[in-house]
Amino acid sequence: MSGAQGLRWLARRETLRVTRLWTQTVLAPVVASMLFILVFGLSLGSRIREIGGLPYEVFIVPGLITMAMVQAAYNNNSSTIFQARNDRYINDVLSAPMHPWQVNLGYNVGGLVRSLAIGLALLALAVPLTGVGVEKPLVLAVAVLLGLVLFGALGTVAGIFANTFDNITFVVNIVILPLAFLGGVFYSVEMLPSPWEELSHFNPVFYLVNAVRHGFFGTSDVSVWLSLGVTAALALPAYAWSQYLFTSGRRLKA
Repeated sequence: MSGAQGLRWLARRETLRVTRLWTQTVLAPVVASMLFILVFGLSLGSRIREIGGLPYEVFIVPGLITMAMVQAAYNNNSSTIFQARNDRYINDVLSAPMHPWQVNLGYNVGGLVRSLAIGLALLALAVPLTGVGVEKPLVLAVAVLLGLVLFGALGTVAGIFANTFDNITFVVNIVILPLAFLGGVFYSVEMLPSPWEELSHFNPVFYLVNAVRHGFFGTSDVSVWLSLGVTAALALPAYAWSQYLFTSGRRLKA
């Protein structure tokens, strides 16, 4: 088996892991995010008419899609790596004639497929429900790709270092979710008083949400180039870290 064949096999395995459990991996996050749109968007929309000239139920769509996709990328990669380590079948993958970069990429395919399936499903449901549109698809594609690379890599790293499954969920509940909720998903940071508005600019998720929002609406709280630049500056080192762990075999080779 060549390296390319091994990469295809691993990518296919990770994709099947997502599709065979689609009610858990795709349907559940879509339903949860749609409930956010219905509860927050349609109920609060009568009280919060507009933000930045946009109806409130439309304004929150990009942030909710972003939050669902990055959580899926992290959860998928962290759980599959942790399970592979825990069940020791990762030794079979590491012993296959594959380069470390191919193993890393193969494991990331599952998170990418899962996240894109969730994002596309949410977009398909949100368009008729809220009337949201995509003004700058290229910016949106770049922002989504960088976000998935960042959180997929963080999931890989967490799955490698985790000793128990609680370690993985700890990162989600204590780090990712608070950053997402405080990253401008449900509001514009321009609405916040000082110093909370200034502190929001230290939140990395704030820049990802604004990059995605710019892709949808063509406007955002900060420059789209700054948003993409900050997200890229975090995504590339995170992926490099995950690649280093596969290359060195640290905590992977028993």
